[in-house]
Amino acid sequence: MTPNMTLSTALWGSNSALRHGALVAGGIALLALSAKIAVPMWPVPITMGTFAVLALGAVYGPRLGMVTILGYMLLGALGFDVFAGSSEVSGLAYVTGSTGGYLLGFVLATLLLGFGATRGWDRSVIKMAGLLLAANALIYVPGLAWLMHLYDMSAVKAIEVGMVPFLIGDAVKLALVALLLPMAWKLLKRA
Repeated sequence: MTPNMTLSTALWGSNSALRHGALVAGGIALLALSAKIAVPMWPVPITMGTFAVLALGAVYGPRLGMVTILGYMLLGALGFDVFAGSSEVSGLAYVTGSTGGYLLGFVLATLLLGFGATRGWDRSVIKMAGLLLAANALIYVPGLAWLMHLYDMSAVKAIEVGMVPFLIGDAVKLALVALLLPMAWKLLKRA
């Protein structure tokens, strides 16, 4: 296994368009399902959509991850009920609403995680944790900026409503991904 190999390539190979298509379709389905899972927690429930975005970005790498996340975004923009809370508001109204900036952040985080994985950072808990923190920041920056623009709010208010309530859940999700991916590589090496 070469250092620039992603986990998806190590598990399923990379030479088949059919295999890539199946991985993209499976990734989109996983993202849509994960967005609908909410784990009760204080102060807000943890939705597993971000967990899936972070994990798929690292597992799939930059190209396959980007096709997957953009396919997911396209389905949501077309009105399919694939986002967290998109049963109330859907399509372009959802994408341009209060979560629009965070969705852009998902794309940026997917790219960063994919490139980090091609450099082998997903094989170390410490490197993966650092990469995940940077990716999570890439989700928050456009998310908070969009909230500030959309609702004409201050940065402090945007952080207060658009980041602080989610930090505990994010810490749990980041820790899970940071532990699971290096563990998957270790199990793969033993097989």
